[in-house]
Amino acid sequence: MQEQQLQELRREKWRLNGRPIRTLDEAREFIDSVGFCLLYPQRPAVLAPTFVGAYAGSDEHLPARQMAFADPSACQAKDLMVRLLREKAAYEANVFPDNNFIVSAAVFPYFYGLVGDRNPRQAPKAGARSEYSPLAVDAFHIIQKEGPISEHRLRELLGGDISAAALDRASDELWAKLRITRVDYTQEKGVFWDVLFRWSPEAVKEGMHVSVAESLTALVSKYLDCVLAAQQEEVEHFFSNLIGRARVREAISALQAARELSFVHVAGRVLLQVSSLEAPPPHVERRPKLQPRFTPHPPEPGKPLVQRRPRKSPSASPSRPVPPAKDTGKE
Repeated sequence: MQEQQLQELRREKWRLNGRPIRTLDEAREFIDSVGFCLLYPQRPAVLAPTFVGAYAGSDEHLPARQMAFADPSACQAKDLMVRLLREKAAYEANVFPDNNFIVSAAVFPYFYGLVGDRNPRQAPKAGARSEYSPLAVDAFHIIQKEGPISEHRLRELLGGDISAAALDRASDELWAKLRITRVDYTQEKGVFWDVLFRWSPEAVKEGMHVSVAESLTALVSKYLDCVLAAQQEEVEHFFSNLIGRARVREAISALQAARELSFVHVAGRVLLQVSSLEAPPPHVERRPKLQPRFTPHPPEPGKPLVQRRPRKSPSASPSRPVPPAKDTGKE
């Protein structure tokens, strides 16, 4: 497989091949297909699709976040993203600095299982051992009581002397653990925040019961499905903002041991890809997947995996039957 062929396959999946998304249904189909994406291109570059690229149908001349306000197409793409958030067809997460990270509704419980707070019903408390600042704790209580609430109104209730930068840091603390989420945006009032557990309790409850290891392996698998194939270094770099690289390597090893990942050679590089694809992309040579020689039946509940035969004691062994005596005719 050539590098150009891989790029063409990505462009098709990421809607950069002249097929832009315009309607809410098309946006929902796109985010469900890729699993997660950035709103704007990231600097330095990150191997991931962008929502503004899918809206434009191209990756040429895409604006960064700092210049998006002056780009009509980027503003329209953001409005379409906000519609996804309102319908809970997608969620936002605080992953990359100065960029919006969008997660599909199907993938979000795994994302919550990786970074979310395990006790969302309990309000955060300030203290020496707390991971939240006093301002973040105060902001949470106001959002919990008044939300959904605009960022401007939140700042008023916290006190007019609080700077916008300080409020952003406090919001990021809560958002990083998915205690709050952005649920709406208007030109007049800006961003609206709400407590995530109240906004989407079903997704939070589902994510609470997924372990970190299970969440990470599911996300790594979905990421490779999104980018079609990637070097292990690229996978580690993408998730390094969420968890340590050593844990990512463990997840990759677990997927390889379960034969969920395979290798593909692209332009002299060895890339990882998902093995469970029904049909490989064109020009991709894939080794046949090994099949087990037999399918073991699950053990019955309460019984051990291996049944041992009981030893026979001499006293318990049955005696051989005595054959009947022959009739000789003699008395």
